[in-house]
Amino acid sequence: MKKFCRPFIIAGAALLSVPMLQSCLNDDNDYDYSYWYPDAIVTVKPVVDEGSEYFFFQLDDNTRLWPVDNSDLPYGEKEVRAFVKYTETDMPEGVDGDVYQKAVQISWMDSILTKKAVAAPQDMDDAGLDLAYGNDPVEIFKDWTVVEDGYITIHYYTNWGDTNIKHSLNLITGLNPDDPYEVCLKHDANGDYSSASGDAMVAFRLDGLPDTQGETVKLTLRFDSFSGEKTVKFDYRTRVD
Repeated sequence: MKKFCRPFIIAGAALLSVPMLQSCLNDDNDYDYSYWYPDAIVTVKPVVDEGSEYFFFQLDDNTRLWPVDNSDLPYGEKEVRAFVKYTETDMPEGVDGDVYQKAVQISWMDSILTKKAVAAPQDMDDAGLDLAYGNDPVEIFKDWTVVEDGYITIHYYTNWGDTNIKHSLNLITGLNPDDPYEVCLKHDANGDYSSASGDAMVAFRLDGLPDTQGETVKLTLRFDSFSGEKTVKFDYRTRVD
């Protein structure tokens, strides 16, 4: 997973981004740090159709963006969530304005670790869940944590220090028979118990949840925090491709 250090979380992400970069000095030759803060989180959706390849951005549940410089697939045929910095521009001739609501010029974009949610094994209790997926604490920031386009994207921080140890994060579904829209974020530090802390991003696809049939329901996220278990609720609607 990518790790960032506050307060310049997005600056760290941008420096690892796909190389679509431009100069960011202002007229006084002072460095413009705002350049490295994204305008949005999007889903980068590749399309391979009858020999043609292109991609577009899904901005939210309803808005599609057409990148004017999309001749290559930045992440191959894999769909990922990503930060993007862009400028709105004129829609190119021949692009269907009913399908794509805005055209954008990309300054930079940077992928977010994107995973599938995991269906819980049958009859798994909390002790089994901790054993299988860990119960190391995280805290979740509100700023870039969002549920949209069939994903939950989470901005979190935790303790880590040993760069040779890989932490694992998983989103578990199917734990509450009374609420299929309750999910649980589990973190396994794999023995990396440093007192140093940092933040990062992760996104999970929610396509294993029951179809909401066009309705908006409450999605409940459970997680182990530094002060005990917490829950937070989001509006959720099944994605329509």
